[in-house]
Amino acid sequence: MIRLAAEVEEALRGGGAVVALETTLVAHGFPPGEGIEVGLESERRVRAAGAVPATIGVLDGHVRVGLSADELSRFDASARKAGPRDLAACVTKRWVGATTVGGTLAVCRAVAIRFMGTGGLGGVHRGFPHPPDVSADLGELARTQALVVSSGVKSLLDVPATAELLETLGVPVLGFRTDELPLFYAARGGPDVSARVEEPAEAAALALAHWELGGAGLLLARPPDESLDDVEPLIEEALAEARRRGVEGGAVTPFVLARLHERSGGRTLRANRELVVANAGLAAEVAARGG
Repeated sequence: MIRLAAEVEEALRGGGAVVALETTLVAHGFPPGEGIEVGLESERRVRAAGAVPATIGVLDGHVRVGLSADELSRFDASARKAGPRDLAACVTKRWVGATTVGGTLAVCRAVAIRFMGTGGLGGVHRGFPHPPDVSADLGELARTQALVVSSGVKSLLDVPATAELLETLGVPVLGFRTDELPLFYAARGGPDVSARVEEPAEAAALALAHWELGGAGLLLARPPDESLDDVEPLIEEALAEARRRGVEGGAVTPFVLARLHERSGGRTLRANRELVVANAGLAAEVAARGG
């Protein structure tokens, strides 16, 4: 049911550094065609940092761990978002399944990949319990021994509530050269992290100690290089428009992202692209030191 690319299998068998990458970003996080380029650039950044990229998705009745460029190009807007609950359905019905952070982590647990790079983690939606929406990303992170590098949680979420839930679940939230959880597009303004680390080797050592003590997932939050501190009003506007149009569930994030890209004159699109690639590179640097 799970097929590993040859280089991924070889690296895992030999104890090499492997970094998991999701495919929902490729299919639904960027305008048509751009997601593939971001995915390929993320893989290049992982290789440059000394690790093997393992982009994960469901194709032709199998969970694929490691994709060719041609295979990656099949993850377009028609692909289904595949969280942990959706993997089996995508396999048996032979759907193209673009894995979310949670879906990717579920596969990481199955094949023992311990490092992942992404844009933003899912979490508690604004206004909870109306809607009663909490991302499956959090549950998977709480049960999987993996370190996820992201720029905090998705900007459209309730960040303080998500941070509180991560604490409840026992997930360390590490700040990479920051004391605050980044707000995805903005570098500052989030709640305090549980610990600050200055170098990839320090993050790797902390993760290994956490796992040896019986812990599971960790979040390593890397601030964006260019902080967009004026995006919050646009987020509120996009969420209000989503409610007005009746956009719900998994459709909210791509809708809001598209609105943000449009209303910001493309600034959020550029920032999103840059932080996804940079996070993949940092994940590889930590993996290369994590053994």
